[in-house]
Amino acid sequence: MIRPSIALVKLVEQIRKGQCVLFLGAGIHASSTNPKFVYADEERPLQAAKLAMELVAGTNYKSLLPRASDEDLQKAAAFAEALSGREHLLTSLALHLQRGSPSPALRMLARMPFCIFVTTNYDNMLEQALLAENKKPTKLVYDPNLEWTPDAEEDPTSRSPLVFKMHGDLEQPRSIVITDDDYITFVQKMSYLGGPSFPIPLTVRYRLGRWPTLFIGYSLQDFNLRLLLRSRDLANTLMCCSVDPSPDPLIRHLWEDVRRMIRFLEYDLWDFIPWLYQEVCGQDYHP
Repeated sequence: MIRPSIALVKLVEQIRKGQCVLFLGAGIHASSTNPKFVYADEERPLQAAKLAMELVAGTNYKSLLPRASDEDLQKAAAFAEALSGREHLLTSLALHLQRGSPSPALRMLARMPFCIFVTTNYDNMLEQALLAENKKPTKLVYDPNLEWTPDAEEDPTSRSPLVFKMHGDLEQPRSIVITDDDYITFVQKMSYLGGPSFPIPLTVRYRLGRWPTLFIGYSLQDFNLRLLLRSRDLANTLMCCSVDPSPDPLIRHLWEDVRRMIRFLEYDLWDFIPWLYQEVCGQDYHP
């Protein structure tokens, strides 16, 4: 059961006005834990652990790296790239991720009046969900090979939202951030705050400094997200909420108690998103 705190009430108000930046991680594709909604495994893109094992299936990965975690996607991807090349790695990613369909949870979020979506997912499920709602998203994709970061030509609206693919897009293979080297390049660009090669579009950066932020599908152990929060203008005066039923105790202490930059909402996304939809839209979700 969702307990509507003062912070949640304020967050709902901002979402209704279209003034909230929504960050979506791979967890948005998690299987349903709510009996009201069905999201079968065959409809879901692979999650990190299964994807990592698929990338190195049939290789000597485990014998060469016996201490490697089965969930270490970055290391598995780097191994696959070293063994078979970058093109083979990206083809394998597309094979395992461009499958299925958007979940009911993602469709609910797509129906709500968010103007800016930021996602670290490589797939196009979010775009599919928005198009199904007759919205016209503008997609911007991080590209490590560009010396400047493209921006939206017009201010985004709830009917024409901006979708920023922060770690790349399968339709633009050279944009993918998945190996350690890819992440190092991304972090290097994140250090160019205010410069033309800073990897976050200006429109997104501007709104991050003026609107609250909602994270769904993340554990916030991703250092890229924490680096982004540290570089964000006025971050300590704005509301950031992360939906996470089991936040890491240390990360929670540092970011909620010490830095006071994030409020953790300890709810399963399959309970939280239907509640949020009802609060924002004034009715229960019907496909």
